[in-house]
Amino acid sequence: MKRIAVMTSGGDAPGMNAAIRAVVRTALERKVEVYGIRQAYAGLLNGDMSLMTSREVSGILQRGGTILQTARNEEFKTAQGQMKALRRINEKGIEGVIVIGGDGSLRGALALKKLGVPVIGVPASIDNDIWGTNMSIGVDTALNTILDALDRLRDTATSHNRAFVIEVMGRNSGYLALMGGILGGAEVIITPEKEISMEEVAKQMEDAYVRGKSHAIAVIAEGASYRTTELVSFLNERHTGFEIRLTILGHIQRGGSPTAFDRLLATRMGRSAVERLLAGETGMMVGLDGREIVTHPLEDVIAKTREISENYYEMAWELSR
Repeated sequence: MKRIAVMTSGGDAPGMNAAIRAVVRTALERKVEVYGIRQAYAGLLNGDMSLMTSREVSGILQRGGTILQTARNEEFKTAQGQMKALRRINEKGIEGVIVIGGDGSLRGALALKKLGVPVIGVPASIDNDIWGTNMSIGVDTALNTILDALDRLRDTATSHNRAFVIEVMGRNSGYLALMGGILGGAEVIITPEKEISMEEVAKQMEDAYVRGKSHAIAVIAEGASYRTTELVSFLNERHTGFEIRLTILGHIQRGGSPTAFDRLLATRMGRSAVERLLAGETGMMVGLDGREIVTHPLEDVIAKTREISENYYEMAWELSR
């Protein structure tokens, strides 16, 4: 194998650039050319790819986002689109592809594998919902961003005897909300997997006030069945004892310089992806198992969802009292 390609797809995650850097430099050290595909599968269909050098990935280790950019594409989901992608790959003489991204991106990688293209997936998703890896690229950075916001908001909440409802990302996964809530000392945590009613949220807020707390924090994942604004209105109408304020963290959770953990994880995964590809493996995703980088078939990865241990929910409840 003398020529491979790399892309970043789906939502951006801090550490993607570190993974790109590792892929390029690992491949070049082994005398393999690397093409960077811009704008993910959309760029692949348009033939938007170019040869990458060691210099092009210099100075990107600390940068958030992705220098290859990312985009969503519906055409690639069709049989016609996939054949077009295969043609673009063959036109450039690319012998293998590394896909860095989340669930949808890895589904695309599996489609390439079924077309006969050697492919390795690298998990990058701040939701940490990808099966087959303890942690995905970007999770640690996003979680630290949330914790920084929680700590700052608690200072204000305590000063004014207020409660804050803080919305974090997570349409289908409550990992960030749960971990952020536990580590940030939240009184209430609401996730899509284990949702509590607005009535129960109000009761927990009231309980915190009656026990003499000078503040209260509720962390809610964006994937909850009721809107955060509805919850805040409901709580204010209930007169829990606290004046309620809403903060939606939004896309600041995606950006920023990756933490040391994310840089190392992305580097290890990117390097391993190249090694596995050159060793003849295909249709696999690299993942973190304990301290080791392992692989799992993409078929297994996309068929399952990484679940949150029940122990964390029990911990959150006990420590919030």
